[in-house]
Amino acid sequence: MHRPAFLPRLIAAAALSALVGLASPTGAGAQQPAPDTPLGKAAIEQIVRDYLLAHPEVLVESLTAFQERQEAAQAEAQRGALASRQEELFRNPASPVAGNPQGDVTLVEFFDYQCGYCKAVHADVRRLLESDGKLRLVYKEFPILGPASLTASRAALAAHRQGKYDALHVALMENRGQLDDDKIFRIANSVGLDMERLKKDMESPEIQEALQRNLRLASELNIRGTPAFVVGDQIIPGAVGLDRLKELVAAGRAG
Repeated sequence: MHRPAFLPRLIAAAALSALVGLASPTGAGAQQPAPDTPLGKAAIEQIVRDYLLAHPEVLVESLTAFQERQEAAQAEAQRGALASRQEELFRNPASPVAGNPQGDVTLVEFFDYQCGYCKAVHADVRRLLESDGKLRLVYKEFPILGPASLTASRAALAAHRQGKYDALHVALMENRGQLDDDKIFRIANSVGLDMERLKKDMESPEIQEALQRNLRLASELNIRGTPAFVVGDQIIPGAVGLDRLKELVAAGRAG
């Protein structure tokens, strides 16, 4: 999975502060220096240091517990966002749709045209569409890998206005090598787009807003990289193969 540069990091200080109570002497009659004085602070820091040197597993356990709490909180927030954003996720008219528009199950894909993993899974997504006549696929442009990604997404949504979204989407996905503006426009021209109209439409406020809404939606769903799929009440990060995609669609259909 491709991820943007800003990745979450655990803060070890949180674990250290939790250990102060463990390491401080609390027996009857024990005298402790005030923690807000230089002597008190130094004494507590030395106690914590000595304790961690003697029991390094405590720090590992503390950080593991902290990470588990964070992940549980994120999962709960993700479930809430998924339940509350169904309309925008599955039925936003600004998002292009492939497959059967009246399909009995919807698969949503968040992707970036410069994501190697997205390109790798692209062929399986197309095969899935060809083999399942009841599948509805919603494309969520998620340009997180630089300026060329943004240009490509804007061009794709502009092509949608000319009825050629699918043609440009496939051509961009099948492109090998890095994209830049010149290459994007050459690819767009090769699939028969009106280039003057395309470039004008790319600057429209509606397309800018559609991309911003996708970015906000992904953030609320805690989707941080590409590709990511949503079907039913499941969010599946990363590239998955054809068999796994079929399993997910079958589960969504059964649910």
